Amino acid sequence: MDVTETAALPIEQSKYDLLIATARDETPAVTIVAHPCDETSLRGALEAAQSSLITPILVGPETKIRSVAADHGLDLGSYEIVDAPHSHAAAAKAVAMIREGRGELLMKGSLHTDELMKEVAASATGLRTDRRISHVFIMDVPGHAETLFITDAAINIFPDLEAKRDIVQNAIDLWVTIGLGEPRVAILSAVETVTTKIPSTIEAAALCKMAERGQITGGLIDGPLAFDNAIDPEAARIKGITSPVAGRGQILVVPDLEAGNMLAKNLTFLSHADAAGIVLGARVPIVLTSRADSVRTRLASCAVASLYAARRRAMQIPAV
Repeated sequence: MDVTETAALPIEQSKYDLLIATARDETPAVTIVAHPCDETSLRGALEAAQSSLITPILVGPETKIRSVAADHGLDLGSYEIVDAPHSHAAAAKAVAMIREGRGELLMKGSLHTDELMKEVAASATGLRTDRRISHVFIMDVPGHAETLFITDAAINIFPDLEAKRDIVQNAIDLWVTIGLGEPRVAILSAVETVTTKIPSTIEAAALCKMAERGQITGGLIDGPLAFDNAIDPEAARIKGITSPVAGRGQILVVPDLEAGNMLAKNLTFLSHADAAGIVLGARVPIVLTSRADSVRTRLASCAVASLYAARRRAMQIPAV
C-alpha cells in the first residue's frame, strides 16, 4: 500500500487508518518500553503489539508490571520483561538497551517525559546524534484532507536558527521516509511579510534561503506564512501569495514551543483532531504518549515510528 494515496482519499477516511495499515505490512519494530507501570501505558504497548506494529520489551519493576496486568486483565504473553527498581532506573536501562542494539524504537511508559529525555540527551550515555532532537505531532484533523505535521511543540522551547534547521530537516525526513512524498513545508509566523519587529519572520526567511543553498533538503519550503495563508488556498490567494506551499502546507513549523503547543491543542480540543507524536533526531525514534491519548492515537504514534524505523532499516540509513 502506498501512503501517497492519502491525497486521493475522501475526507471521511482516517489518515491514521492508512498509516496503521501501511505499518502492519512491515516487520514489527522491537520496542523498548520504559516503565509501563500503569494501565494506560501498559495497555498501549500491548495493543500496539497485538496490532502487529511493535514487539515490546518491557523495562521496569517486574512485580509492578505484572500486578498492573493482572488488575486490568492484560495479557503479557511471552513478552520479555527487564526488571528495573524504579522509573529513573528504567529510563537509564531502556536507553542503555538501545545503545546495545537491542531495540529499534524507544517508548515512554508511565514516567515523566523529562525523566526519559534526560537519559536520552545525556552526552556520554544517551542517544544524541549530530542533529538536534525534536518532536513532531502527526495530526489527523477532521475536515482537512491531508495529514498535518506540527513541529516543534514539545521539546525545544525557544529554538534558534540552527536548531530550527534541524527541526525542519527532521520533519522532512520523517515525511519522506514513511512514504508521503515530497512535503510542502510552511514556516509559520504571525504575518507573511519579513519584519524586524517579529524575529520569527526573519528566521523563516533565513530557513528558506538555507533550503535554496542545500542546507535543508527533501521538501518545498516557504515562509514566513501566517496560519491561514499556510493551509487555506483562498486566504493565500487573497493575500497575493503565490508559491507551491502557500495555502497547501503539510508540515507546519512553529516559531516556538508555546505557539506549537497551543496550535496542536486548539486543533485537538476545538476541531477534535487526533495528535499522534514521535521524537526524532536521536539514534532511534521515540514514542511519547500522553495519558489523554486515545487508543487510535497511541496506535498511530507506534505505527509512524515503526514505519519510519522499518523504512530506514530497508534503506540502510544509519543514525545521523
